[in-house]
Amino acid sequence: MLNGSDIDWPDRYARQTKFAPIGAQGQRNLEQSCVLIVGCGALGASLAQHMVRAGAQEVRIVDRDFVEPSNLQRQTLFDEADAIAAVPKAIAAAAKLKKINSMVRIDAHVADVNSYTVWNFVNGVDLVLDGTDNTATRLLLSDVCYELNIPFAYGGVAGAKGMSALLVPGKTACLRCMIGDEDSAVEGDTCSTVGVLSAAVEFVASLQMVEALKWLSGNREAVRRSWVSADIWQFSIRELQLPEPLPQCEHCGVNAGNKTSSINKSKKARFGLESSVVLCGRDSIQVTLPQSIELDSIHYKLEGMGCVMTVNRYLVKAKIGSGETLVLFPDGRVLVQGVTEASRAIELCEHYLLGELIS
Repeated sequence: MLNGSDIDWPDRYARQTKFAPIGAQGQRNLEQSCVLIVGCGALGASLAQHMVRAGAQEVRIVDRDFVEPSNLQRQTLFDEADAIAAVPKAIAAAAKLKKINSMVRIDAHVADVNSYTVWNFVNGVDLVLDGTDNTATRLLLSDVCYELNIPFAYGGVAGAKGMSALLVPGKTACLRCMIGDEDSAVEGDTCSTVGVLSAAVEFVASLQMVEALKWLSGNREAVRRSWVSADIWQFSIRELQLPEPLPQCEHCGVNAGNKTSSINKSKKARFGLESSVVLCGRDSIQVTLPQSIELDSIHYKLEGMGCVMTVNRYLVKAKIGSGETLVLFPDGRVLVQGVTEASRAIELCEHYLLGELIS
């Protein structure tokens, strides 16, 4: 059976190239670009399909989560079959994206992005698109992008409100200068506290995408140097001029490129039980185990303990007797669902998993 890569599609991007600012040369530039999308939930899924339809050479996707029914209201690349099978979002997205445009290379990773792993994913990319759901990861991405001179397309959505800005090293202040450090950043609304409208997601993704298109197609003089905030329910839009890099900032200031990286690149975070951020939209805490997980053996162990199992080649999902759910990935991550305290998440992992893994 033929697929799209076996067929000549001379008019595939015809409507895009007829748009004068892009044209034939801009399209050629796009077709030589590589982008990284971190997070493939609501924002990330929308960004991925827009970027694939636009004709980027490579779209690299990293996401640590799997598809659930509550995602289907706003995460446009997923369907009910993905939710029933608990398919990792990166894998489900890649399958859909390859059907949209088989000429684009899709590089999908089921992984957590942290100060140790991030370097594996940013190598060789022309732009990073923010599809994350937490401040810590966004700040890390901004720090890394400014160290490597990669533009960072920030975006965030909650309720009917959203924000977006293209942060460009050497031209604009970094995200840390805009919102503060993780500890000092104002904790605003999240999708878990106020919900989220799918239309708000698409609005913010469009803002991110158009700036990415400008940059990647070679229209860099047209890039918007502003921070846009909007409430699509009340239909109010506010635009603030982005400041230039702040001289005293260790990430975007004048001496940022002349220092040894302040970003922790060690493997320390990979060892020992360690709680991570609460995942957006539900009571879930990520715990990192001391080693990788052999899914087949742990599957039979948990099944023998009376857990209700959902299993695929990428993860093992076990509902335990007390009502919580453990979702295990081969890289040693466990998502503990139904908990709000890190201590409880770690306690469950120690009880159900560590004895089996260490023995």
